[in-house]
Amino acid sequence: MQTAANTLLALVALLHLYFLVLEMFLWTQPRTRRIFGLSEAQAEATRTLAANQGLYNGFLAAGLVWGLGADDYPVKIFFLGCVITAGVYGAMTANRRILFVQALPAAAALALVCASQT
Repeated sequence: MQTAANTLLALVALLHLYFLVLEMFLWTQPRTRRIFGLSEAQAEATRTLAANQGLYNGFLAAGLVWGLGADDYPVKIFFLGCVITAGVYGAMTANRRILFVQALPAAAALALVCASQT
């Protein structure tokens, strides 16, 4: 159970590193604009906001990696909770897909992390 929990947690961390790259470095690229449904003008106008959001995703990934590397149960729980909260908020305010791309994998990882501790 611990291996499955850590594997899913690592995948959530990798997802957030991917979000960091998209939002901080590739925001105005055609592929990224297609993913987020943005015109070239919209991407340019929101470039700074996206970079800020990407930085936050990087902090989430760093926290997940910290929890994984230190095998620290409370750190894992805290950062998975942060990811779930961000995913739910994003789904409510930006795009419902965020619930499935961000919050659901983190919730599954949280369930496995909790189950692995019993």
